[in-house]
Amino acid sequence: MGNKKVIFIDVDGTLVDYENNLPESAVEAIRRARGNGHKVYISTGRSKAEVYRNIWDIGLDGMIGGNGSYVEDHGQVIFHQLITGEECRDIVDWLHERGLEFYLESNNGLFASENFEKRGEPVIQEYSRRKGKEDANSQTIRQAFPKMIFGGELYRDDLNKVSFILESYQDYLDAKDAFPNLQSNTWGGAGETELFGDLGVKNITKANAIHHLLEYLGATAEDTIAFGDAKIDLSMFECCKIGVAMGNGGPEIKAAADFITTDVTEDGLYHAFEKLKII
Repeated sequence: MGNKKVIFIDVDGTLVDYENNLPESAVEAIRRARGNGHKVYISTGRSKAEVYRNIWDIGLDGMIGGNGSYVEDHGQVIFHQLITGEECRDIVDWLHERGLEFYLESNNGLFASENFEKRGEPVIQEYSRRKGKEDANSQTIRQAFPKMIFGGELYRDDLNKVSFILESYQDYLDAKDAFPNLQSNTWGGAGETELFGDLGVKNITKANAIHHLLEYLGATAEDTIAFGDAKIDLSMFECCKIGVAMGNGGPEIKAAADFITTDVTEDGLYHAFEKLKII
């Protein structure tokens, strides 16, 4: 790749703010970087179904999705590890028995459990409040997940991961025990205040996905730059040559960064691209 870089950008809190606003400066930075011969990929917890048109319209070389379970370069699938149909059935049955609402994350869509819309509304409002969203109290599930499918098939074989509402932290601990062969995480808070649990394929990380993509591209880690704002992005910083934390990022990611740029809403990506002489 010579001095041409391969750039990995987290989406929520890095490329877009937590109200899904995409700064014009970020669009310009990415387009100019690609015009200069650099490659740019988003690297996100979102499944492909949640990467909406406005993000693809920036112009990207591809994506890492599901926190590393899916890798795509110019529409070509490089790597995709799924929850099996049998595992999905076991998870759905366990969540139903426990009375927990959930949604299934697949590249073909987000599929909500029977009462997720009603039970999820106060939870997503709390999530929005914690992210500083001004209209958090009026946030609806359909606003938060505009393409979510209600009443769809829940026994599936195309899943990247499953997110479920935590009625208590014990739900996460019990899910971890119930599904030892899957990766268990939490999101939406810290420790006991977490709002959601999720279950996905074990040993899936953004770093593992980057390794597969670099191998496919014939590139090395020497040429890589990662941008992130949260703990889930730490593996990218560990495997990439340069790690850049957003000003709005958490303490762990800032501590691991080579440098910290401004907030996502304060042209953080653009300033960092300039500093790194990518544009």
